[in-house]
Amino acid sequence: MRYYRLPGGEHRSESDSLVVIDDEGDAYDLTSTSEDLGSFTELARAANASNQTIDAIARERIPEADERDLDDVEANALRPVVPEEVWAAGVTYRISEEARKAESGKPEVYIDVYESDRPELFLKATPSRTVGTHDSIGIRGDSKWDVPEPELGVVLHRGEVVGYTVGNDVSSREIEGENPLYLPQAKVYDRCCSVGPCVSTPEFVEDPHDLTMSLTIERDEEVVYEDSTSTSEMATSCEKLVDYLGRHNNLPETVVLLTGTALVPPETFTLEEGDRVSIDIDNIGRLVNDTVVV
Repeated sequence: MRYYRLPGGEHRSESDSLVVIDDEGDAYDLTSTSEDLGSFTELARAANASNQTIDAIARERIPEADERDLDDVEANALRPVVPEEVWAAGVTYRISEEARKAESGKPEVYIDVYESDRPELFLKATPSRTVGTHDSIGIRGDSKWDVPEPELGVVLHRGEVVGYTVGNDVSSREIEGENPLYLPQAKVYDRCCSVGPCVSTPEFVEDPHDLTMSLTIERDEEVVYEDSTSTSEMATSCEKLVDYLGRHNNLPETVVLLTGTALVPPETFTLEEGDRVSIDIDNIGRLVNDTVVV
């Protein structure tokens, strides 16, 4: 099933509501059944405490939950989960390895990573730097070459995979290309990351390595870039990335791990303020963000 976070609600006017889309495509407000189910993290805690799956807890609550309009849910969705940390993986697809080589004066660094057993992992964002669907992503004011990076996001609760979301690892290719040591500045800044529109559970996603992912960029209501790929092209599995992230690393309760991109606009393309970026992933949904200079 899929889980959305909405602002307020009849039973919790000053806080958010957790809404589930069930197997038939109907929407139910789980928070209307209990204020203890006000977020995806709280639902995950309840599942842990009862030794059940997240979907099983939701199914128990649906008969007594208030129904919600599906169009309203999608139009007003907030970040579906507020992770204490967002991490990201690099060079997990061949095309991203090629793009890194093209932008960098030290291409051998990226060849070594792509062929190595140890993946590239880096801290991408904190909660204050992460936005949801319908909010604006940022491009740095000191960069002239900026791109979105559509990625499958793995949602972890206490180190275990509990779902998947859509992520945008917005990046300055100019800064990153100047020197590999500038990677944190190319990746971490205001509004540098978006996640959403929902969290889909493993039962609903089924195989995370067999999902179609597409990217559309619009400027002045015209499509300026469009392409698609499949997560089957990943050279590193989600399981391996999660394993390495947790090694000797005391993770916070809720984490999102972005798994790398295979959709790279041409070197002649850069994001501009006002662009609209849409990312679709099978069995999860569409993450839509406008662009602002920060």
